[in-house]
Amino acid sequence: MYKVILSLFWLSFFSSANEDIEQLLNKFHQAAAEANYDQYIDLLAKNSVFLGTDGGERWNKAQFSAFVKPYFSQGRGWLYQPIERHISVAQVNEIVFFDELLFNKNYGRCRGSGLLINTEHGWKILQYNLSIPVPNAIAGDVVEVIKDYRTNKAKSTD
Repeated sequence: MYKVILSLFWLSFFSSANEDIEQLLNKFHQAAAEANYDQYIDLLAKNSVFLGTDGGERWNKAQFSAFVKPYFSQGRGWLYQPIERHISVAQVNEIVFFDELLFNKNYGRCRGSGLLINTEHGWKILQYNLSIPVPNAIAGDVVEVIKDYRTNKAKSTD
């Protein structure tokens, strides 16, 4: 009987947390689309990290806020529309892993993944990683283009 009650509690927690997390991620994308700086940044945890599509884009919250602010202050946001989302609760129940396929008019299909943490102010994004998935069939070609780009960039700075 104890296992049944524990299982029901776990399912209840996950359903409620799952809805909260869905709403949080949807608000994150909506705030970006509306260039709503305060709401967007407030959804990030104090010690959050944002990883952008470029390998050099690793920002803590303060750095990411500084990057976002000029765009949003001009009313220039960005829209990533969720296509599919997966949420996994860690054993500690205070951390959630997620990944989502997204569509963006400039980048096409993208992937967002990361961690959410349950804080005293509700769920917050602890890490968000935005990437552009490369189909395996063209991965070799893409790698070669990147190698050429880096080689040419290195030569131009000599």
